[in-house]
Amino acid sequence: MELAGYLVNEVLLEGRPVAEVAKAHGVSRSWLYELLARHKQLGEAAFVPRSRRPRSCPRQLSAEVEDEVVGLRKWLAEEGLDAGAHSIQYHLQRRHRRNQRAVPSVATIWRVLKRRGFITPQPQKRPKCSYCRFQAELPNELWQADTTHWSLADGTDVEVLNMLDDHSRLLVASVAFGATKGTDVVATFQAASAELGLPAALLTDNGGIFTAECRGGRCAMEVLLDALGVAYKHGRPYHPLLTGQYG
Repeated sequence: MELAGYLVNEVLLEGRPVAEVAKAHGVSRSWLYELLARHKQLGEAAFVPRSRRPRSCPRQLSAEVEDEVVGLRKWLAEEGLDAGAHSIQYHLQRRHRRNQRAVPSVATIWRVLKRRGFITPQPQKRPKCSYCRFQAELPNELWQADTTHWSLADGTDVEVLNMLDDHSRLLVASVAFGATKGTDVVATFQAASAELGLPAALLTDNGGIFTAECRGGRCAMEVLLDALGVAYKHGRPYHPLLTGQYG
């Protein structure tokens, strides 16, 4: 709207040619002429945004069909029968055998029932694919590491550093520290790999004891794995289920 008014003012008040104004602002001359014509007819009201809603909707369900859907819903429910959208569509198809185009889709029937207050939408359920657990195909293909905060019986707070094999779920290391340091991670990994062999890759979160990437450097664990040829992977921030004992 602001651009339209500015362009019209350039032509009418400043007296600049339409072709020149259109070229300077990267618009078509036909659109600018249309703006001028609208301004001549409506004045400043020509630049008020107009509704984009269509004047008619030929595919909109008629009130008669909606009432028929609601009537079937009530009748099926009173008879103790299934009164869902699929059942309603089935009965509509039987009623309108000669004109199947008059039968709305299941989705349309569902929207009618929702609009008329017969259906309370349920929150979206978690997709089944999100429950699939991905795991390595072979032992020592991937290890995961993470820390867990724990309170001992005497009230002492500790951090438990866990490392497990992603394929077998074997806990290859579990050591408690007062406060886990980068050197503790290195020592724990070296002890576990000395007993069970080196993994092909290690997956951790982005904690400071695991990576110094956010600080523009490399931590002790990153230097060690690089020297050993072990691939180092980090989970996405705020996704703890990807690592450690939660993996």
